[in-house]
Amino acid sequence: MTQAEEIAGPPPAQEDSTVRGWSGVAVLAAATFTVVTAEMLPVGLLTPMGAALQVSEGRAGLSLTITGVVAAIAAPLLTSALGRFDRRRVFGWLLAVVALGNLGAAWSPNFGVLAAARVLVGIGMGGVWAMAAAMAVRLVPVKSAGPATALVFSGVAVASVLGIPAGAFLGALAGWRVAFLATAALAVLVLLAVAAVLPRMTAGQAVSLGGVLRLFGYPQVRTGLLIVAFLVTGHFAAYTYVRPVLERVSGAGPATIGTLLLVYGIAGVIGNFVAGNAVVRAPRATLIVLSTVLALTVLALPALGGSLVVAGTLMAIWGLTYGGVSISSLTWVVASAPRFREGASALLTSIFNAAIAVGALVGGLAADVVDVTSAMWLGGVLAAAALLTAALGPAPVDGRVRDS
Repeated sequence: MTQAEEIAGPPPAQEDSTVRGWSGVAVLAAATFTVVTAEMLPVGLLTPMGAALQVSEGRAGLSLTITGVVAAIAAPLLTSALGRFDRRRVFGWLLAVVALGNLGAAWSPNFGVLAAARVLVGIGMGGVWAMAAAMAVRLVPVKSAGPATALVFSGVAVASVLGIPAGAFLGALAGWRVAFLATAALAVLVLLAVAAVLPRMTAGQAVSLGGVLRLFGYPQVRTGLLIVAFLVTGHFAAYTYVRPVLERVSGAGPATIGTLLLVYGIAGVIGNFVAGNAVVRAPRATLIVLSTVLALTVLALPALGGSLVVAGTLMAIWGLTYGGVSISSLTWVVASAPRFREGASALLTSIFNAAIAVGALVGGLAADVVDVTSAMWLGGVLAAAALLTAALGPAPVDGRVRDS
């Protein structure tokens, strides 16, 4: 086997070009939405979670860090270890693990139990996110591989911008534990849809861990991953603590914060599709714009967010910007290594989730050691670092990699 074959894994197969095939892609998108919602659910629930478990908001934010770290480790390992198994069955197992983790979080009497439950969520989420795109391209004709991948990763974007406000609303209405129970139920429903809609998907040659890691040898891939590391770390350093910041700066209550997060979410869905169209034509320019606007918005919120109108406007801009990050980063990395879609997807998943974990961690340290609004300043600085990386680093050109 050549090195290229080892990295790339099995070529996409035209297994189903019918409505059933696209239905399967939609189910995969629902799966990514579910697992990323489960990962990010604590963001909108930090205040009541911390109060119930008698821990600080910074420590409660570690529930996001734990899941991100586990997912970052699990993504490449599971892609390699489970590559030869029927993907439909593997997906069912992973969604069951996510459901169990959310049930454990809902029941948790203390932070230790919550942490253990979040480990389970990280395992399931890392595997689902890493495998979904590669599965999608096997359900549709080769010419539709790009749109299928975009649809699957739209689940990530929509979860990032709608899952959190939905959890916050449900938490405000019925309590934070009910939000975790609802997410567990959603995971079970998607599991049933996977069993009903997806065909058996036997794997070919598994992608080795070494093959995935060798993608770091592509300079455009390294640049894209570094942009993701800065941008996502900065976003989550700030966004993990957006609820206590809004409470302090604007005096908003739970219902108002839920509304502001919903505004953020709606804007983010729009941003996903706007950026998806732009990044294909101009990946560097798109990520420069996203990084610039995100940096300015995050820095402005603690200074100008005393007015609810201004806070709402800034949250809408923030959502519009961050909504485009997942599809833009995926497009950059895949265009940098177009023959190695599965390995690139696993590597991006690992870095993305490591950045989520580090962002929640450093944001929590800033919130506990300095002040909760300092998490916003940290986020703005890291987004500026992403801007510099996007502007100065090597970028994919016309979807091709210039090997060096």
